[in-house]
Amino acid sequence: MSEIAERLQETRERLDAAALRSGRAAGDVELLAVSKTFPPSAVEEAARAGQRLFGESRVQECLDKIPALSPQLRWHFIGHLQSNKVRKVLPLCEAFHSVDSTELALDLERIAEDVGCRPQVYLQVNVAGDGRKFGFTAESVRREIGGLLELKRVEVVGLMTIPPLVAEAEDSRRHFAALRELRDLLEKDLGVPLPGLSMGMSGDYEVAVEEGSTIVRVGSFLFGGR
Repeated sequence: MSEIAERLQETRERLDAAALRSGRAAGDVELLAVSKTFPPSAVEEAARAGQRLFGESRVQECLDKIPALSPQLRWHFIGHLQSNKVRKVLPLCEAFHSVDSTELALDLERIAEDVGCRPQVYLQVNVAGDGRKFGFTAESVRREIGGLLELKRVEVVGLMTIPPLVAEAEDSRRHFAALRELRDLLEKDLGVPLPGLSMGMSGDYEVAVEEGSTIVRVGSFLFGGR
């Protein structure tokens, strides 16, 4: 078994254990393998071990890498996306985890109509109020999400957050809990389901799953340091 395959197996086992601790079933949490900066050969190695869902954060890397790999693989875009790059990457990725403004969501809607796509999106919320992070505030997402749910092409499936860097994973728990509580409040206020919570990365994904994450973004643990 290759090193990537071994790390995939360990990650899945830890994901399943964290899901069980949160009262969910093993397999309920989706693993998004973040392959940014790693060559297509690393993605192929992970694919041979059964991984099908991958994430990228740079438009040019998407343009270079995705067409060179099997069309059976699925791709999500997780980085900050500039409006002038939407048209390039939209046909390549089924979901976007970093929709951090209403303007970007409207750009995705307009261009999705042009190119015939129906992307899923997670609204990025800066629950910690970190000035170095992009995203809606809790107040602005409550104010604006109603209009975004009415879009015809773009499907808002949930929320995403990136907590501040901390020394211990446990220190991120309150931010993950805050996003879950915000999601629950929005569901109650709007009367619509928002099932997705994109939260947790290599250093803290188990805590994120314990707090309700439905998809974790794991890169360096699987592929190595960048």
